Amino acid sequence: MPAPVYFARLRARNEQESKIMKIRRLFEVAGFRDLVAPHDLTAIKIHFGERGSDSYINPVLVRQVVEAIRERGGSPFLTDTGTLYRGSRSNAVDHLTTAIEHGFAYAVVHAPLVIAGGLRGSNVAEVAIGGKHFSRVKIARDIVEADSMVVMSHFKAHMLAGFGGAIKNLAMGCAPPPGKKEQHSAHAMVHENLCDGCERCVGVCPEGAVTREGSVTRIDRDRCAGCGECMTVCAPGAIEFDWSVDIPLFVERLVEYALGAVQGKQGKVGYYNVLLNITPDCDCVPWSDAPMVPDIGILAAQDPVALDHASMDLVNSQMGIRDSALQKHHERGKDKFTGAWEHTIGYRQIEYAEEIGLGTAGYRLVEV
Repeated sequence: MPAPVYFARLRARNEQESKIMKIRRLFEVAGFRDLVAPHDLTAIKIHFGERGSDSYINPVLVRQVVEAIRERGGSPFLTDTGTLYRGSRSNAVDHLTTAIEHGFAYAVVHAPLVIAGGLRGSNVAEVAIGGKHFSRVKIARDIVEADSMVVMSHFKAHMLAGFGGAIKNLAMGCAPPPGKKEQHSAHAMVHENLCDGCERCVGVCPEGAVTREGSVTRIDRDRCAGCGECMTVCAPGAIEFDWSVDIPLFVERLVEYALGAVQGKQGKVGYYNVLLNITPDCDCVPWSDAPMVPDIGILAAQDPVALDHASMDLVNSQMGIRDSALQKHHERGKDKFTGAWEHTIGYRQIEYAEEIGLGTAGYRLVEV
């Protein structure tokens, strides 16, 4: 049976049609009130954005979910996990500082912030899933111990996963660095004929796998964690992955981690996808590129697979913006995610998630 996905468009002509009110209305119609019991410690899984990025979800919108949870008698907290790569969120101190700089202070969101993996990402719980790639996955302990959860995702493209929505927010977002490393099965390689030896990739590699030898850089595959940071900063496009082999494995590993993130929380998790500023990159990069398509709206559901499928379809139904990262597929109905990252297979997230029981690909879009 198709899962209901509730959709609020962006047009507004009075105060009852503001985005703030749309968030609150979606909370009600999607049945999120029933997910939170009195005294629940309720995680709001959010991405606070890397320093330099500005496309993360507006904290003013996040506060509406906080208040709705408080009205149910729950105790909400905003949470994310530390990064695998070096940056402004690789430890809890820097991560909290970045979150506050981005507006997620208590005075704004009315909830405390918890970096779920602990100070250096070692606060880990192993969760049994019996998957094809993992029998157990490493999830941040504070997320495992939360009684209920609302997952708020900025929907966008992604150079490895194809797109980043609810599934990826569960998988990468709920895993501390050791779990993130397990998911990144891809290994980068350098096309020496394109490399200009700038060494930007050397500076961003969290594993010290990239070194300069002579006039070019080289990557030690045994040390490479597959995080892709080197690729994001390579101006001449000299770094890439073995797309045909590495990417399908990466997507399946990611989906299995998403399943682990919700184990033990059946009937206790709700999801928002915010389809604004639909950029070609994850909010993990320290910039925000121009959107690929116009702003669309806000969606909510209790099924993350149906929600991501509906979000994909809504993005692909748009006319692509010419002055953006889209290289092709600007027409309505064309795949915007491969238009930005041609080697990705984002739809495999949906297929595999349904295969392993995370949710259903079938959805029924309900406008509110």
